[in-house]
Amino acid sequence: MKKIILIFVLFFSISIKAQYEITAGMGLDFINSPTFTDYVNVNFALQSDRLSSLNSAIEFYGEFDYELSPSIELGLDYSNLIFSFNTASYVGTYDISYVQYKPSVVVYYQIPGEGYKFKFGAGIGPRFVSLDEKLPYYANSTNYTTTGYGFLLRAEGNTLLSGNMYANIGLDLRYDLAGEPEGDHILINKVLNENLNLNSVSFAIKLGISYKL
Repeated sequence: MKKIILIFVLFFSISIKAQYEITAGMGLDFINSPTFTDYVNVNFALQSDRLSSLNSAIEFYGEFDYELSPSIELGLDYSNLIFSFNTASYVGTYDISYVQYKPSVVVYYQIPGEGYKFKFGAGIGPRFVSLDEKLPYYANSTNYTTTGYGFLLRAEGNTLLSGNMYANIGLDLRYDLAGEPEGDHILINKVLNENLNLNSVSFAIKLGISYKL
């Protein structure tokens, strides 16, 4: 009986000391996706209005972290990236957009200080994409979906605002193998004569607010 009470007390003490952190914010992503860029530029974009090799997108994210030790955190990150592009093609207006859902499990090494904290993390997770394309000669858009996976490197600085509230700024480097969108038909990259894929390397600047429980 004494052993059971001791185990319960130890477990309760560990739970009380556990630190949790909730973060939310938004970011600006710069994406290099060569096959996607070639597909749009060759098939639809005019010479004066083409995608560049590095394109921007908006990201919204939320994260839940659990402190395993003073220097190690385990996080569950959920990011939602939104990209959109439209142009006047040779036969009318062309629209293409996609939303990429990017959940990741992230392991952090953190350096805490008085009123601040630095975090360096690496993560991995699945990638889910929903892509909509509206051709100039069709009234409605067509939806395509794909599933893949991706990797994440992150550096983040946190500054205490008040109480348990922190402001943070982060830098992300991602390598996403999002796969080939599938729908009514397969999208073809005519430059390389292969199926379109959304594989990409991206860099993001992120701003957020964290609350430690």
